[in-house]
Order: sequence, then structure tokens, then C-alpha cells
Amino acid sequence: MESNLTQLWNTCLGVIESQLTKATFTTWFRNTGIIKEEEGVIYIGVPNEFVREWLMTKFNKIILKSIVDNANHIRAVEYVITSLPTPAAAPTTVDTLFSTTSDQSSGLPLQDVYINRDDNLNPRYTFDRFVVGPFNELAYAAAQSVVKRPQNAYNPLFIYGASGLGKTHLIQAIGNEIKRMYPEKRVLYTSLEKFMNEYVSSVQNNRQQLFQDKYRKFDVLIMDDIQFISGKQGTQDALFHTFNNLYDQGKNIVFSSDKHPNHIVGLEDRLKTRFNAGMTIDVQEPDMESRMAIIKEKSGQLAFPIEPDVLFYIASSVTGSIRELEGILNLINMHSGMRQKSISLADIKVLIKNNVKPKKVISIDSVVKIVSEYYNLNEEVIYEKTRRKEIVRARQIIMFVLREDFNESYPSIGAKLGGKDHTTVIHSYEKIKGELGTDPHLMKELEDIRIMFK
Repeated sequence: MESNLTQLWNTCLGVIESQLTKATFTTWFRNTGIIKEEEGVIYIGVPNEFVREWLMTKFNKIILKSIVDNANHIRAVEYVITSLPTPAAAPTTVDTLFSTTSDQSSGLPLQDVYINRDDNLNPRYTFDRFVVGPFNELAYAAAQSVVKRPQNAYNPLFIYGASGLGKTHLIQAIGNEIKRMYPEKRVLYTSLEKFMNEYVSSVQNNRQQLFQDKYRKFDVLIMDDIQFISGKQGTQDALFHTFNNLYDQGKNIVFSSDKHPNHIVGLEDRLKTRFNAGMTIDVQEPDMESRMAIIKEKSGQLAFPIEPDVLFYIASSVTGSIRELEGILNLINMHSGMRQKSISLADIKVLIKNNVKPKKVISIDSVVKIVSEYYNLNEEVIYEKTRRKEIVRARQIIMFVLREDFNESYPSIGAKLGGKDHTTVIHSYEKIKGELGTDPHLMKELEDIRIMFK
């Protein structure tokens, strides 16, 4: 069995290596190997917490796909910190990695490094480790209410926002805290994708009743990435009936999504109504002060301290998601570990320059001018209240470009384009985004417009 697992991992490494640069592959896959297989789960041994976190967040999809392609009965991958001899097929150009990483994590009991199979909750996602700021304080307060007053709180709680802003951490923290405070309650965290796959399997195998019984036995159902339900009729029907059953029994339901339920394309009205029945609240990108707080909290887990000037530079330069901030901190940890010293401000400037996509800077007026000229319109009409088809269309494209290419906030776009409500901007963005997949003429127009920004 062990030789088979070694052969499987060597085969997977060959596949993974073909998809990555040599340096990336060498850095992250040295001293890794399959420890065991158990009930359809492959356990991969890694040298330290840093590599484990990086493989989980950055490479889990390609790792799982390479394994499933060669062993189709596998359904999941987990990562365990352990000492492994370097496999023959593994890269050998780096002698040691992260030798300064604390050994404390390697001594954790298995239950602390494994995701709980009964409820799928990650024990690392707690309220104590969640950084609260103006960008997420309302969502945090609502999450706390679900825990403190489960029978009277917002039900369902629907949290939405762009990827990488901590939604998964927050909704899993709800589950972990409920487990701690109410041990008798049964909690389940799952993704819409997993729910859908199980539903499809139940239909194919004529086991719909077992599927229904599974999801209706829980006191708290937490479902991530609900936006993927878009257009999936059977899954929507299954979720509708599951929701009704849990709601009628007073069970708590928590959802997360990258967009408001009203703007999930192809979502049935009956589900929109139910998603909006409790509390629907968004998470924004963190402001400067919040980014500083996040960096300070997470940098405390690194092997080497980060100087205040470096922290400030990161917070002022990396203005995207929390995940992007974490990526930079991981790079810092890697570089400082290899050099055996704290990273300097000059070093971090190079790292950010090479690893963070630069933000384009352009005024909204400039975008309006370019798009108006492209469609032979007077730019003043864009700001007017009119339903003329050609003007509405140009305005929608302006809103889409400002959001997609320049990361302007919905409220900011609406305010500067004639005082439009942010929901109007969201609708315009989603409309253009949806049409791009089916309208080659629109795609060509956007290509021409984007060239004019360069």
C-alpha cells in the first residue's frame, strides 16, 4: 500500500511540476509526500505550518485534481505537518526550507490540524482570530448575534462581498463558537458545490431521501459560495425545500456569497425572498487602519518580527483583499526564513513590486470621456437622467469598466455618475458581465475601449 501511495504522489508531482515554474515547484513541494489514505481522503505530509497553509490556499485545486485523475475514488485532501524523507522524484535543489519555523505546530494533536469530518469546520477559524474593522464590523456584529441569541437572531444571515475578504472565516467562526457554547447543537459547514454534488449523486442513485435526511438533521446549517447556485434548477429546488424544513423548525441558517442575492443571475424569486428574509449584509475591502490591524495580528505568527516601517508600507501599498495581504506575509516569512533575518523595507518594496498586481489609476471623468467618444456621444449626457437606449448602454459599460478594471466601489461609481444608487451600479455590472459570455460584438467593443486606456 505504501509503495502504491509513493508511486501515486510521484505521478502527481510530475503533473504538478508541468503546471508551475521550477522555482515555485521546488519551493513548495520539496519534502512532501502522501502519508496515508483513509476513507477516500489522502493525507499529505508537509514540513511545517507555513507550507501547509500555502498548499491549502494556493495549490489545493491542482493537487486534488492530479490525485483524482489518477485515483478517482479520492474525494478530499488534507495536509499534516510531519517529517518526511525527500522523495526520489521530489526537487532537490533546496537543502533546507524555513529552518526558523517554530516546531510548536508540529506537536499539535491530530484533531487540531484536521478539519472536523463531522461538521467540516476548520478549528483555526474563530472569532478570537478575526480582525474587526469598519469594513466588516456590521457583519461581525450580526454573526455574534447568531451565536448569542440563536432563537431570536437574524435568520437566515446572508453575508456577501468580494473574494478574499474573510467571509469564510467569519461564517465558520459562527459554527465553532456555537459548538463551544452549545455542545448539544449539531452544526454543519458546507459549500454550495458540495451540496450540489451530493444532490446530483442522490438523484443518480435514487437516494434523495437519504440526502434530505442528512441536511435536515442539523441545528445550524452554514453554506459557503451560494452564488454558484446560479441557473442550477434541481439544486435550487433541493435547497428551497431544505431551507423551508430547517427554517420552520427554528434552525439557524447562514449563507455567504460574492454578491447580493438579488444579483445572483438565474436565482429563483422564491429563494431570493428567503435569502432576504433575515439579515443581508456586505463585507467591504479593508481600509488603511484595518489593513494595519490585520497585518499586525497575522505578522505575530511569523518566525521573524516585521519592523513598523515595513508594516506601514505593506498596508499602504497592498490595498486589495485580506488574502492578498496574507500572500505578501507568506512571502515575507519565506524570504526571512531562508535568510535567517528580518526583511528590510528595500526588500519588501521589491517583493510587492514583483508579486502584487499594480492598481491602475484613472479618473472616472476620463473613463466617461473615453467611452463617450467611442460611442460618439456627448459625455455630459452620461450624467443625465435619460432612458435613451444608447446612453443607458454606454453608462452600463462605464460602470462595468470602473468596477472590473479599476476596482472602484459601487457607491463611488453611482455617486459620480449622476447620483445613481449602488444597486443600479451592481445591476449594470452584472448585466454587462453576463452578456460578455454570449455577445462577441460586446467583447470586441470592450477590447477596443481598453486599448484606449493604455
